[in-house]
Amino acid sequence: MDTSIKKKRLRGRLSCEMIEDAALKVIESEGLAGFSMRKLAAELGCEAMSIYHHFPSVAHLFEALVDRLIGSLEMPDADLPWRQRLRIAVQDFRRVAREHPAFATFLVTYRMNSPTCLTWLNGILGVFEAGGFGPELGARLFRTTGYYLMGAILDETAGYAKGPSAVTIVSDEQLAQDFPKVAAAGRYFGTAEFDRTFDLGLDMLLDEMENARDCASAPNTGS
Repeated sequence: MDTSIKKKRLRGRLSCEMIEDAALKVIESEGLAGFSMRKLAAELGCEAMSIYHHFPSVAHLFEALVDRLIGSLEMPDADLPWRQRLRIAVQDFRRVAREHPAFATFLVTYRMNSPTCLTWLNGILGVFEAGGFGPELGARLFRTTGYYLMGAILDETAGYAKGPSAVTIVSDEQLAQDFPKVAAAGRYFGTAEFDRTFDLGLDMLLDEMENARDCASAPNTGS
């Protein structure tokens, strides 16, 4: 069959879901910087113009990918304690980002203004409201949680997970001799330790959140 006829038939079968599946595959293999509609078209076996019928630009496509990932997150059961609900939501977001490490950098720096993303954000703010934090403290602690979560994701997908960044690499022998404290701590920096370290920090963060809430709600006994 003529190649052009095949591509016309494929264009008729293309769906947004098919394109998104292929886009995530290309991003994970080529990286964000290496992604292009041309490479995506090659993965799909069609012309780039066929993709533009569904997504007018890369920005539209990437926004759809964000919506797809955020839309897959379920808000924790409202009957659970607020602390457990927040822990579940944070870990769920981290899991999705780590499942797509090459796209994670875009995901965590994207300003979530779409209805899908705003629905999720609204739900998370509701968790703080249910925890009795009040509008201002709840909003600030929501942002604080984001700082911790997004920083951890960037480190786990594009930081330590990628190995040394320096052009000049210190050998293990020199590291042990000249930087013994770093050498000793290094065993806790590897990917196998990410979960324990993240959970430790999250527990500390949640503890301090409750402490801040309790201090804010305590009666002022000063004269």
